Parts: sequence; structure tokens; C-alpha cells
Amino acid sequence: MNVVREPYGYTYKETSRLKEVYGGPTGQVFVECMRIRPETGESRTCILFSHPIGGGSFLPLVTALARAGRHVVYCNTRYRGNDTALILEKCVLDLGACVADLKRRFGYEKVVLGGWSGGGSLSLFYQDQAEHPTITETPAGDPVDLVGAQLQPADGVMLLAAHISRSVTLTEWMDPSILDEDKPFERAVDLNIYDPRCPHQPPYSEAFVARFREAQIARNRRITARVKATLAELKAAGDPDMERAFVVHGTMCDVRWTDPTQDPSDRRPRTCYLGDPRIANEGPVGLARFTTLRSWLSQWSYDESRAHGEKNAARISCPVLTVNNTADLACTPSHARRLFEAVASRDKSYIDVQGADHYYIERPDLLPTAVAAVGAWLDERGF
Repeated sequence: MNVVREPYGYTYKETSRLKEVYGGPTGQVFVECMRIRPETGESRTCILFSHPIGGGSFLPLVTALARAGRHVVYCNTRYRGNDTALILEKCVLDLGACVADLKRRFGYEKVVLGGWSGGGSLSLFYQDQAEHPTITETPAGDPVDLVGAQLQPADGVMLLAAHISRSVTLTEWMDPSILDEDKPFERAVDLNIYDPRCPHQPPYSEAFVARFREAQIARNRRITARVKATLAELKAAGDPDMERAFVVHGTMCDVRWTDPTQDPSDRRPRTCYLGDPRIANEGPVGLARFTTLRSWLSQWSYDESRAHGEKNAARISCPVLTVNNTADLACTPSHARRLFEAVASRDKSYIDVQGADHYYIERPDLLPTAVAAVGAWLDERGF
């Protein structure tokens, strides 16, 4: 089936003292979208994909769903391609404006959120706040009114190769051998799994993995404490809106990459979705490599970020589908199971796509299996 791609955008007003995106007028937010639909045929339902940094309108699954007869929209938040200063609460506002626009512009009666990868936790965060709005400020204390935004709840949420959250994922990938952020290349050998001198080699003992995980959380919390202290100093100096940017080294270090017995699946050992994890650990495109004080608290802090898939899932009531790709190099099976188990909805389903990778690039032959599973779930619920 041929598909039509229709790029469009929408603008909405936003009052904010702070600006985290490059260019554009103050007091307004522009969000760009792509509608992908069959060449013929109408639909009352739209599958709405989004991700904190967008860029997924050409994902194989997105296109395949449209080829299967579904109407799909991919919404790029204002932070398209750059999460350096990203505020997740504002991603929720962008997504909410998109939901309202879909119904007004195209007349869709139902909207199902397609939470692929990092879009999974964003979708759950959105649905949580749409059903039970509580947030009026960011973790840094800046105004952001999700209560007054009148977010319209989605009719369903699909968690497709999704992880729990940006903050949890980052923490599980942080290099715990970095004990001093000012000396990031001085590593504790006994925690450095990429150092051949490390006394702990795979398969790792339960005691080592527990210590490793505790050290990762401790590092995240040290950074959070430093961020809070710096913000407090700026505010005390009379600069409440002043910001600081910083670098976080070592963010692709997980025992899963070096020991396939950890969170076992069909994935290949000693690799990750960015290639060689040892190289990615130091490379420029790792999670949170460049960030700001406010962005750290909103999207990367283990304790402060509100976009937490398990916590958000426990407060929603709409139908939820969880799809796990068993050879995924980014989102491992434990995340899918934890999300599924956390969902409070009475109507929830779980599916494994055996052998599928994160993007369906290595195994395109499995894409029809995923599309059929998604389609059956949608049809059973009248979507």
C-alpha cells in the first residue's frame, strides 16, 4: 500500500521566562509534525508517536503501520535533535498541543500514543498528567503549568521497544568507576569493567553487580547534589534565571554489554546500539554528554525526574500494549517487563517479538510480525 507523507506544523502560546531552544520568537512554541497515512482511506483513530528529541518519522515501524492502513503522526518536540537543555515537562506541553491539534485539524476521534524507545516514558508521563494533572513547576522550581494546560488523555498507549525512563536508563549506563566529576579520566580499577586489570570479569558475581549498581546510583546522586548546589548559589547571587552547562563523561557502561548473563536476551554480547560500548562510553553522542543544570534535574536525575515509566504507569487507566524486541541492544527485556507489571490499567497486554532488534533494521523480516501484533491489539479495542 502506498503512503502519503504530509509535513505540517503548529504554533501555540507559552509564557516562560526561560528559553532553551535556539531561535524563534519568545512567547510562542513551534512544533513540526509529519502525518503518514495510506494513499486512500480515512480513519477515526490516529497513532501519535513522539520522542523527547524526535526524529522518528522515517522509522521502519512508523512507515509499516501506515502501509498497513493506519493513520500515523510523528510529533517532534521543540527540542528536535538536541536534548542539551531539554525539559521533559515542556515536551509534555508540546505533545498535549499536538493531541488537541490532531482532533481540531484532522478530526480524529481517538488518539493512541505510540511510545517507541524513549517515547515510551514520555507517553506514560503525558498520560499520567493528562489523567491526574499535578505539576506546576519543573524540578528546578521554574513555572510550567501542566495543571492548567488541560491535557487531553489519550485513548491508549503502546510501549514499543521502550525503556523505563531517560533517568533510569542513564543511571544503569553510567560509569561508576568515575568517582570525581572533575577528574573523569581517573577511574577506580575495581569498578571499571572496560579495564582488563579489573578483578571482576564476566560472568559477574551477584555481589559485584549489586555494588556496581549502587555505585551508579551514587554517582547520579552526586551530580544531582552538585547541580542543586550550583542553582542555589546562582539564585542566592540574585540570578534566579542564570544557567550553567556541563559535560558528563562515561555514560555507556553497563554490565549487560560485557556479560550476556545479565538481563539475558537474544542480543549480541559486547555491543550496544551505539556500537562498541567502550568507545561510546567516551564518545560525543552518549546520553547526557552535554547538559544544563535544569535539564539534568528534569530528564537525567535518578531522584528528581518526574518522567519515570514505572511510577507514571501506576497512575494511568487506559489500555496499554507492551511490545518487547528480544534482540534489542538498547531496551532490554527487564525494562519491558517492569513497565508492563507497573501499568495500573485493567486492560494491558504484553508481546515478545522473538529475534527483533531495536530498529527492525537487522531483521526487517520481523517487522510484519510487530505490525500484525499492534494491528490486532488496535482492532480488538475499536481503534
